[in-house]
Amino acid sequence: VANQIDARLIKGDGMSINCWHEAEAADMDYMIAVTNNDAVNMMASMIAHKFGIERKIARIRSLDFGKADSILNGDDLNLDLTIYPEEFAAQEIVRLIERNSANEIIETADGEIQLLAAEIDSLSPWAHKNLITIAKTCNSFFFRVVAIARGIKTIIPQGNDELLPGDHVCIMVKKRDLPNLMKLTGLLEKKQHKVLILGGGLIGSRVASLLEKSVQVVLVEKNERRAEELSTLLPHTEVLNGDGSNAEVLVMAGLFGADTLVTLTGENETNIMSCLLAKHLIKNRTISLVSKEDYLVLASSTGSDIALNKKVMAANEILKYIRKLEFRAVAHLHGFDAEVVELVAAPKSTITAKPLSQLEQYYQDKMIIGAVYREDSWHIGVGDTIIAGNERVIVVCASKDLKIIRKLFTNGSKK
Repeated sequence: VANQIDARLIKGDGMSINCWHEAEAADMDYMIAVTNNDAVNMMASMIAHKFGIERKIARIRSLDFGKADSILNGDDLNLDLTIYPEEFAAQEIVRLIERNSANEIIETADGEIQLLAAEIDSLSPWAHKNLITIAKTCNSFFFRVVAIARGIKTIIPQGNDELLPGDHVCIMVKKRDLPNLMKLTGLLEKKQHKVLILGGGLIGSRVASLLEKSVQVVLVEKNERRAEELSTLLPHTEVLNGDGSNAEVLVMAGLFGADTLVTLTGENETNIMSCLLAKHLIKNRTISLVSKEDYLVLASSTGSDIALNKKVMAANEILKYIRKLEFRAVAHLHGFDAEVVELVAAPKSTITAKPLSQLEQYYQDKMIIGAVYREDSWHIGVGDTIIAGNERVIVVCASKDLKIIRKLFTNGSKK
């Protein structure tokens, strides 16, 4: 770890008070406990409280602790943020399934502005067109393409950037104009009718329990005893015993009639290969859980429309919490290495100097001004928009450039 990150590292036991003194815990602003032991993480929070650390974050797998109605809730444990990796992953998967088709919609700016994340296919009217051309031909309402995911690369686009088949784009638009935007892009809303889940572990069973009353759910579990247990625990889910990496099992489980395949077994290779197999047989929407971060790119570039990693998701949630203290609002764009942040422009800051089209030298390839709050409502930012001091602004930027972007909105940042 010392060779990979710029951090001071101490070898020791988290339950050793001497290690806490060696780490100078009393001078810290945050304590983040993410060991594999729930008890250690909860105890660490209480120790941190005694050292006077203001904010405490802990990873807890058990849903019996840390919640408002738990015997030991967050206040009892002195926790400011509790991360439940499996529950968080399950909730995220359900949210993605309940979204429209292969599209994702994120609300921001008090719900007035929405971000539509969708894939550009070869039949899309936007394929092989640059953003300037798209803006000129689709001018009945304002919208902005704020991010493009191409392979493993995220592009904060400029006007000359061309959209290609296979690109995943994120488009910012006012909520009232979302139906018109979907028509322009050739996207259609679809209701989920059937979901096929592979793997009946903590996440798979939780996803099924959250979905089974609203959609048809089929769950395939390899372990016979676990399958029998789940058939009792999930009364509205069809539970089958079988190997999800087998094509015949997938077909018998109803792959051809499923809208979405979710692979949540404990084996990375099974999750990835099952999605690839499904894509080969039929164009289902696929979501896979991958425990190795190195496999995320492999999964995304083969058969998985969306590849998730519990550790990455937990880390993003922690970062979001910390960044919220610096920014008014933060949302991570799933599938993009980009953030949606809300900032307030300080009077006489760089961002208030000129129209946005004349400020590109400061933020080209780093951010896009998506929307500005004025006259009691949000407005999509365009080239001739001039940001005034103290105005709220929604920005989409590369994750690595958050600090640079913040300087543009603060006093004394002009060059």
